[in-house]
Amino acid sequence: MAIAKTRYELQRSNRPVASQTSVWKKYGEAKAELAAALVRERELLREKTALLQRQEMLADEFEHRFHNSLQVIVSLLSLQSRATATAEAAAQLNIAAERVAAFGRVHRRLHLLDHQKTVEFKQYLQHLCNDLASLLLPQEAGRALMVAGMNVKLPAAVGIPLGLIVSELITNSSKYAKGDTTVRIERSGTTHLLSVSDDGPGIPGGLMSPPVKGSV
Repeated sequence: MAIAKTRYELQRSNRPVASQTSVWKKYGEAKAELAAALVRERELLREKTALLQRQEMLADEFEHRFHNSLQVIVSLLSLQSRATATAEAAAQLNIAAERVAAFGRVHRRLHLLDHQKTVEFKQYLQHLCNDLASLLLPQEAGRALMVAGMNVKLPAAVGIPLGLIVSELITNSSKYAKGDTTVRIERSGTTHLLSVSDDGPGIPGGLMSPPVKGSV
């Protein structure tokens, strides 16, 4: 009976050692798994960074080639205008060349903020509207495209989509309005309001949604 009791006590005394060994083993396994996961995460981050850099490089290359292609079209139209037999055809080809060149300027202007953090928005809109006017409003039409209001510095991430929206609104205005078009930037309390107005027929009553206000 005494021998059995002694063996039982020895077995009990060995249990904490075995338990501690098991804990350290699990700790080592967990540490190895965590280290492997960190290695995989760093590799994924490197791949993501490389992919983003490649996408940015391809986008820049596309913009460069697109601009060069427009320049080639302008040059070809200009050469054709000098070689044509009639003054009327030459004038029409020159108008086409000027409009393609203006389209290139508008496109470049809309993407000018791609690598900038902030933009002086009124100045940006003024340059954009000058380019749009030369593209959309013939001089003989007697119409003007004006920018009014206050200047405000915006994050480029906000300025880019606003520039696209203004461009679309001005394009629509050039189709349906007969007089001047005004782009205006105003402050209302803690917000800024951006509007494009003209003398066109407008949207029928009841269809206009409430204006959207945004804080900057």
